Formats: sequence, structure tokens, C-alpha cells
Amino acid sequence: MSDTKKFSMSNMMLAFITVLVVIGLVALAGFFLLSPSDDVIMGQAEATQVRVSGKLAGRIAAYRAAEGDRVNAGDTLVFLDTPEVRAKLRQAEAMQSAAAAQNQKAMTGARAQEIAAAYEISQKAQAGLDIAKKSFDRVLNLYEKGVMSAQKKDEAEANYKAAEATAKAATLQYEMAKEGARREDKAAAAATLERAEGAVAEVESYISESVLLSPISGEIVERFPEIGELVGTGAPIMNIADLNDMWVTFSIREDLLSAIKIGTEVNGFIPALGNEPVAMKVYFMKDMGSYAAWKATKTTGQYDVKTFEVRARPIKTVEGLRPGMSVILKKKGNTLL
Repeated sequence: MSDTKKFSMSNMMLAFITVLVVIGLVALAGFFLLSPSDDVIMGQAEATQVRVSGKLAGRIAAYRAAEGDRVNAGDTLVFLDTPEVRAKLRQAEAMQSAAAAQNQKAMTGARAQEIAAAYEISQKAQAGLDIAKKSFDRVLNLYEKGVMSAQKKDEAEANYKAAEATAKAATLQYEMAKEGARREDKAAAAATLERAEGAVAEVESYISESVLLSPISGEIVERFPEIGELVGTGAPIMNIADLNDMWVTFSIREDLLSAIKIGTEVNGFIPALGNEPVAMKVYFMKDMGSYAAWKATKTTGQYDVKTFEVRARPIKTVEGLRPGMSVILKKKGNTLL
């Protein structure tokens, strides 16, 4: 009977110990399962991109660089075919030639034959004036002696004055022929030539836009139209990424921002590079506006937290980092690791 009692007591003790072990295991499992797990914040690497476009509408004649090529600032990238602009250049050059001829005519003045003819006319008028002067002097002398009538004296005087006026007019015509065009006409001709030269320079500047150069050093990441396609003024032709100017953009809830400020250093890793660690410094923070997702802090909801855009630059150059690669920040609960 005592053996049976001892056996019952042992079974009870064993059952009690078993229950304690099960409770301990459940508690331990609950501790690990219910405690906040490590989570991640995913960011994306980005780089400055410059769009290459032209001032002219035209067709793509040829490319000198393909997607993935590295280019330097000033390298030739695209040739545009612009026949209309070339035609306008010929028109502008023709107008420039005509304006230059008019300006040269104004500056040169009358031809040598015209000047010589004006000189001969002035000499003829001067000779006529000399004869009229002598005739008038004779008639006046005779009139004063009472031999010649007043009528003859008046006629001789009138002829003398007329010859004098003719000689003056011929002399002025000769001087004007030597001087050439008026000052105002010369100024007008010079202004017309300058305007024509400006028109040629303007069209030539458009012609230069038919050859597009790289504005920066970088890598061509996109090329839009194909050879032969028509592009409009300002239409994008290709994008160039400056891989020396890269950063990482994160979307972080504001309840995680207590440890992040401008100038804060954060540590992450890059899965595409074998989880290579990267140290970054925060340089930009901005709320993402009402369109960004809001999240309640509790199920019952006390208040909502907004999402902020946070940008950080790698402190050192990360070899192999490219735009679009993921960069991961680890967090535990509401704390960044």
C-alpha cells in the first residue's frame, strides 16, 4: 500500500514538473515571438541627371554615344539634320552681302567719272563767270561815261549775277561729288550692314545647336528617339547621370526621426554589393506632404505620424554603387541601429 502511495506521489511530482517546463517553454517562446523584431528601412541610391535637348526642331542624323557610355563635358553626342535653318543661313548671308555693297557705295562716294564731270562743269561755269564779269565791267565803264544806256548796264549786270550763281552751284555740285554720301546716309548704310551681320550670327548660332555636346561628365543612362525620328524644340534626347554626385533617399516615419537630424551619420548596407556597409551623412529632410501615407501609432489611434523624405550622402565613395540600388537601414523597434 505504501509503495502505491509513493508511486502516486512521484507521478504527481513528475506531472507538476512537466507543467512547469511547458509553462517555461511557452513563456520563452512568447518572449521571442512577441518581442519587437528587427526591421529595416529601405532607401534607394540616386544621382544627378542632366537632360540633353536642343533649341532646334530636326531629325536625329547620328549618335556618337550609346546608353552606358561614359562621356566627358564637351563631347559630341548628337547630330541633328536641320535643312530649314541652313536655307535661312543662305538668305541671311545674301542680305549681308547686299548690305555690305550698299555700305561700301556710301563710304566710297561718287565714281571717278562723276567727280571728273562735276569738275568740268564747275570749270565751265567759272569761265562763263569770268566773261560775264569782264562784259559787265566794260558796260559799266561806258555807262559812267554816258556812252551806254542804263538798259544795257542792267542787262550786263543781270548776266554777271546769273553767271556768278551758276558758278557757285557748279562748285557745290563738284564738292558734293567729292564728299560722297551724306553723313546720315552713311550711318544708315552702316546700321543696315550691322543688322544683316547680326541676322547671320543668329542663324549661325542656331546651326551650332544642330550638334549637341555633353554638358557634364557622366554616364548615358537613357536615349529616347531613334535615328531618323523628328524631335521638337526642347524635346529630351538623352539623360546623363553624374555618378560622382550620388545620394540615398529614405522614406522614414516621424516617430523614427528622434535620432536623425541634419548632419547625423547613419550606417547601412547595400544588398547588391554583397551587403557592403556604407556610412552616410544626412543633409536633407522634408515632409512628404498630405499625399504620403499616414500611419496610426496605435490600433485605437491616438494620433497619426507623417512620413519624411530623408536624404544622405555616402561619406566615402562607394565603388560600384549605381542609381536605383537599394540601401538598407536596420532598426529595432523605434530605434535605428
